[in-house]
Amino acid sequence: MTPSREKILARLPDYAVEIEAANARVTVSHHGTVIAESTRALTVKETKHADVYYLPRDDINMNLFTATDHSTYCPFKGHASYWNLDVNKQHENNVVWSYESPYAEVEKLKGYMSFYTDRTRVQSD
Repeated sequence: MTPSREKILARLPDYAVEIEAANARVTVSHHGTVIAESTRALTVKETKHADVYYLPRDDINMNLFTATDHSTYCPFKGHASYWNLDVNKQHENNVVWSYESPYAEVEKLKGYMSFYTDRTRVQSD
C-alpha cells in the first residue's frame, strides 16, 4: 500500500465498499438501443454514493466502445479506465469505466464495467 493511500484510508476508517451479486437482470440502453444485458451483474454499495451496477465485460457489446486515455483514481478501488460509446450515429465520451487492476479488497470488480446513469439507461428486473 502506498503511503498516500494509507493516509487516506486512515482518515476514513468508516468508509466501506461492499460488492454483492445483483440477483437481477440488468439492462443498459442508449436512446432505446440495448448495449449491455446481464444476469451476472454486481451491485457496489459505497459509503456516500448511490448503489452502482457493474456488468461483466462479456455481457457488454464492446464493438460499440473505444478505449480512451481518460483515467481517474479511487483510493478504495484503484485506477479506472474509460471508454467512449458510438451507437446509431450518437457519441458519448467516457460513458463506461472499469478497474482493470483493482485493489485486492475489491478484486471482484476485475473484468466488470459500470455505466454513467445520466447518459445511459440502466434498469434491473
